Amino acid sequence: MEKGDSTAINITSESSKERKGKAPLLAAPVMVATANTREDRGNKRGIAIFDFVLRLCAMVAALAAAITMGTTDQTLPFFTQFFRFQASYDDLPTFTFFVIANAITSSYLVLSIPFSIVSIVRPHTVGPRLLLIILDTVMVALSTAAAASAAAIVYLAHKGNSSANWLAICQQYNDFCQRTSGAVVASFIAVVIFVFLVILSALALRKS
Repeated sequence: MEKGDSTAINITSESSKERKGKAPLLAAPVMVATANTREDRGNKRGIAIFDFVLRLCAMVAALAAAITMGTTDQTLPFFTQFFRFQASYDDLPTFTFFVIANAITSSYLVLSIPFSIVSIVRPHTVGPRLLLIILDTVMVALSTAAAASAAAIVYLAHKGNSSANWLAICQQYNDFCQRTSGAVVASFIAVVIFVFLVILSALALRKS
């Protein structure tokens, strides 16, 4: 009986050590995990807020590019009996494509704002972020194609091409060239912002 009593006391003593010594050690990782989760949530929310601000900036840039190019029209003060010297964006299919592409881009950015807000409210939601990164990539391609093609025409308008016998027209159509150049610059700004948006979405998904 003395042996049995001694054994019971040892078991009770060991269990008491577990309560006093080991319990705090088990609680520490739980507290660390909670802190990491909160920090991760804060990082994701910060990325989502920055994404929202960049979308507003890209929307302004794309809309400015579309409106500037779409309202570009210049008529020279001199004309003949049968011919008036006029330059308009719709004289060139490239500029027409540029206006349509930037209009589509700005419309998409307006529609993407609610999804960006959802990502702010629920940072760990993967669905909206995955949809945005796919559509943003498509918009990068569309915006880049429009900006690059328009930039080539603007370059020819400024410099001409002696090999093809194309004359520079910007000395005569100065206002036309300034407005088209400004529209192209605004469109490239939108392209750069879209690239940052894709990178941000990729970072947010990587942390999920």
